[in-house]
Amino acid sequence: MNHASTEPAPYTVVGGGAIGGTLAFALASAGHPVTLVDTDRAHVDAIRAGGLVVARGDARTSLPVTAVTPDEFTGSLDRVLLAVKAQATPAAVDWIEPRLAADGYVVSLQNGFNEARIAEGVGARRTVAAFVNIFADVVEPGVVLDGGAGALVIGEPGGAPVSARVRDLVADLHSWGPAVASDNVEGYLWAKAGFGAMLSATALADAPMADLIDRHRPTMAAVAGEVFAVADRLGITLEPFDAFDPHPFRQDADPAARDAAFDHLTAWLRTQSKDRSGIWRDLAVRHRPVEVATQYVDVFAHATERGLSTTVLRTVMNGLEELQGAPHLMAEARLDRLDRLARTESPAHLADSTQAEAIRDWLDQHREDMVADLAAYTSQGSASDDQEALAACLAWLRGWLDERLGTPQAEEIFPREGAGDILVRRYPARDAGAAPTGPPVLLLGHYDTVWPTGTLESWPFHRDGDHISGPGVFDMKAGLVQAVWALRALDALGLPRPASTLMLNGDEETGSIASREAIVAEARDSRLAMVFEAAADGAIKTARKGVGLFTVTITGIEAHAGLDPTAGASAVDELAHQILHLSGLRAPDAGTTLNIGVVEGGTRGNVTAGRAVAHLDIRVASAAEQQRIDRAFAALRPVDPRTRVEITGGWNRPVFERTEQVAELAGLARRCAALLGHDLSEVSVGGASDGNFVVAAGTPVLDGIGAVGSGAHARSERTSVEGMRERAALAATVLTSLAVG
Repeated sequence: MNHASTEPAPYTVVGGGAIGGTLAFALASAGHPVTLVDTDRAHVDAIRAGGLVVARGDARTSLPVTAVTPDEFTGSLDRVLLAVKAQATPAAVDWIEPRLAADGYVVSLQNGFNEARIAEGVGARRTVAAFVNIFADVVEPGVVLDGGAGALVIGEPGGAPVSARVRDLVADLHSWGPAVASDNVEGYLWAKAGFGAMLSATALADAPMADLIDRHRPTMAAVAGEVFAVADRLGITLEPFDAFDPHPFRQDADPAARDAAFDHLTAWLRTQSKDRSGIWRDLAVRHRPVEVATQYVDVFAHATERGLSTTVLRTVMNGLEELQGAPHLMAEARLDRLDRLARTESPAHLADSTQAEAIRDWLDQHREDMVADLAAYTSQGSASDDQEALAACLAWLRGWLDERLGTPQAEEIFPREGAGDILVRRYPARDAGAAPTGPPVLLLGHYDTVWPTGTLESWPFHRDGDHISGPGVFDMKAGLVQAVWALRALDALGLPRPASTLMLNGDEETGSIASREAIVAEARDSRLAMVFEAAADGAIKTARKGVGLFTVTITGIEAHAGLDPTAGASAVDELAHQILHLSGLRAPDAGTTLNIGVVEGGTRGNVTAGRAVAHLDIRVASAAEQQRIDRAFAALRPVDPRTRVEITGGWNRPVFERTEQVAELAGLARRCAALLGHDLSEVSVGGASDGNFVVAAGTPVLDGIGAVGSGAHARSERTSVEGMRERAALAATVLTSLAVG
């Protein structure tokens, strides 16, 4: 398509907004025949009536450009500049494909990563890659505001060498400005994705981009760093453009270099006439959906696949979604909250494969020692309702911990009336690579079991090949053995570990009523918590339901049912009405269950019941559902006004929701499992744990990292020897990754 010595090449611009309008004007000004295709009838009509107008300051310049809607277009397409919003790409390509000449092509002059989607429609041979960073806006139908200088790079997809058609196109686009050809357009696109993440964040508030980027550097560095971590994992070579150099915004960049890059970037942005992003304008002026969610689909997909955190960027996207249709909710306080989130995000540097293999091999050599420890621990009865047995078990644990891990840096024992005491042991960070300061990692477990004292006499510890059975081996004695041997492996191999707090309570199986406050206090002083409760078919647990235990008591009026049947007010009848009403609160689709497990009432068959009681177990998957149940209880009224309805009890454990930080920890665990040669899944469960308290306190949790097996609270309870080795290795690999994060 070399047309250097022929008539100016004709172009069709599909999407005549900020980018398309700017380039259409530039090509038309150089004498190229330009047809602009746009779905906005008002925009098309204005261009037909007064030409395509570009405004620069107070000056406006108009050029005649052919403008049509897609329905009005006739003929074929040759050189297509595609400049529609990312979410409109599939529909635009469907329109282009039947009209595109065999030797024609489509150039993706869009935000995001759209080349693959275009190639699916028109073929890779007819797709051209491009990076565009043009500061412009459509300010009224037919009028494009030129926001200042930008960047434009054209190249073949997939990093192929620059072709003749690319060189010809770049030569024509010099009518706009400094367009260049490159065999690394992808490097520019990923660099812009990081810069675009910053601009997306600025749309959360109504203030100039430069000022918001300058004032909220933690957020801006975090969102760009999350994007560039994905690019690095994909092997992308990032390219600087305009005043933006991506390299100082990598997660491991020098802080001084990053600050200098911020200074340079914000100074340049203040020279631009366009001081707010197109995303802000879509929300605040045009009141239309923003395209950024589509732009970052690929980023999130690659991050998820590779277990990389995008916590801050996802929070930005969630915030923009909330602002759609509600621009009055824009507030700089949103960025203040993101700054706090960004400061707490300290991405762990994953242990390398050599370290993971060393951990796995060392624990494999000591698997029989782990089994012996579990046998000894299981022989210690620890029924939740036997304080003497709990005290003896805790004394044994202290001696065993001394033997396996040495003397702790500090030990605290919190006596509890009517329950097992709480043991807290603090271990310092180890190895020069581990950060010596900062909050510790909380290793949380319980030593009580549901099995009554004396169970061991009829059901002792037993091993059959890989399977181990016995009271409490799955819930959760094997989990504690694994945690201890994980720490022991790191010490033996000289690998780093973070400061760690081991906390064991003795009343988890009865609701942790006596230990809840201590757990919450410790959680708030911790970086994160690893809860060594048993796995769910090998999966970690990233969401648990909140649990409410309630009693409905009805007080009626007793009377002789035969001699004076109308004198009484039956509590049983009233309870029946209330049970039917309460049953309607179930919401399976929302994860809410309500079980009426025990009902009792009345005294004799010939006496109108004066009292009736129902005991309820309610489980909810969200705080919103918990609030709905609370409101319903507050609104309960008796059907028979002569009776009285009373609700007692409460929420035993809060909801454990899958927060972004919980998801990040799950991602880290999956990456560590992959290093060890196995897959790790996650699951939401109906049962609760002490992890519920920790998440509600604002501390992220990795739960269900304990035993692999089945049969909790049943005589079929068992765990796996290989599972013990595997999960101890996983815990150790996670810990050493956290130590250098």
